[in-house]
Amino acid sequence: MLTFLLMTLFVVMSPGIDTALITKRTIRNGSKDGFQVALGITVGSGIHTLAATLGLSALLMQSALAFGILKWIGALYLIYLGVKSLLAKPAAPATTTSLSTKHAFLEGFLSNVLNPKVIVFFLTFLPQFITSTAHATRDFLAMGATYAVLSLCWFFFYVICLHYIREWLLSPRVQLWMERLTGVVLIGFGIKLLFTKSTV
Repeated sequence: MLTFLLMTLFVVMSPGIDTALITKRTIRNGSKDGFQVALGITVGSGIHTLAATLGLSALLMQSALAFGILKWIGALYLIYLGVKSLLAKPAAPATTTSLSTKHAFLEGFLSNVLNPKVIVFFLTFLPQFITSTAHATRDFLAMGATYAVLSLCWFFFYVICLHYIREWLLSPRVQLWMERLTGVVLIGFGIKLLFTKSTV
C-alpha cells in the first residue's frame, strides 16, 4: 500500500494535461474555476475506475475501431482547447469568470474521460498492486478512489498556490505568454495522443 501511495503521488504530481488546464483556468478566471476543473478531472478518474473495474476499458482496448474513435475525439478536443488558448486575448477576470465558470467542470471532465491514455494508465498501473484475485474488484475500486482523492488534494493545493501569485500572473504580458504556452502544451498533447496505440 505504501508503494502504491508513493507511486500514485508521483503520477499525480507529474505535469500533464490536467496541470495545464488547471493552470490556465486558475490564472485567467480565478481559484473557483481551478477547483471546478480539478473536480471535473477527479470525476473523470472515477468513471475510468468504474469502467476498468467492470471490464469496459479492457474491452475498449481490444477494439481498434473504438479506441481509434476515442483517441481522435480526445486529441481533437485537446487541440481545440490549445488553439483557443493561442487565440485568446488578455482580459480582466471580471469579464471572463461570469461567462466561462460554468464550463470549467465540464472541460476538466471531458479532457480526462476522452483521453485514452488514462485508460491505458488504469489498466497497466492499478493491476500491478492487486495481490489477490479474490478481492480484485474491491481492491480496484479502493485504489481508484485513493487515486482520485490524492489527485483532488494535490490539484486543490496547486490551485491555492496559483491563487497567491495570480495577481502577478494577470499582468497582460505574463497572461498572454501563459495562454500561448498552455496552448502549445495542449496542442502538443493532442498531437501526441493521435499516435497512441491500443496495445499495452
